[in-house]
Amino acid sequence: MAAPHRARAPLLLLLSLLFFSVAAAETGGATSHLHFYFHELFSGGPNGTTAQLTQPRGGTNNGSYFGAVGVVDDMLREGADPSSRLLGRAQGLAVGASLSDGALLTMLNFVFTDGPYNGSTLEVFGRALLGTVMERPIIGGTGAFRMARGYTLSKMVKSPDPNNLLILEYDAYIWH
Repeated sequence: MAAPHRARAPLLLLLSLLFFSVAAAETGGATSHLHFYFHELFSGGPNGTTAQLTQPRGGTNNGSYFGAVGVVDDMLREGADPSSRLLGRAQGLAVGASLSDGALLTMLNFVFTDGPYNGSTLEVFGRALLGTVMERPIIGGTGAFRMARGYTLSKMVKSPDPNNLLILEYDAYIWH
């Protein structure tokens, strides 16, 4: 009577293949590449886009931001020019998480307010070290980017006002 379970093996294989085919079809979505610029006004005042909540351990001259916590509501623009079209905002936290190299742990929501992705968001989480090409994962999204996965690459670009304005060039590669 061992034969009945052998007869079920092809049926189970067929059902498994059918299940995985349907699952693969449902997860196959769009891919997008976005190119934009992140503008941060860090000198404070009425137009500042950052606020430091805690000072780094050992003060600001210790070579590390360890222990610093800040919030941002920075601009996402079409170009490096501060007057280029505003596409949205980068809203989130930056935390000094390295004792040695000044790296930050960033948790950002890219909130798109203009263009084809108006009303959609991307959630980016990861390590940032200025002066390098920074790769950070995209861990989710809303709207057109619901269930998004992917990564961003960003790097500093020359600022017209380096004492007040940080500009990062971003490429986002998104599967949604």
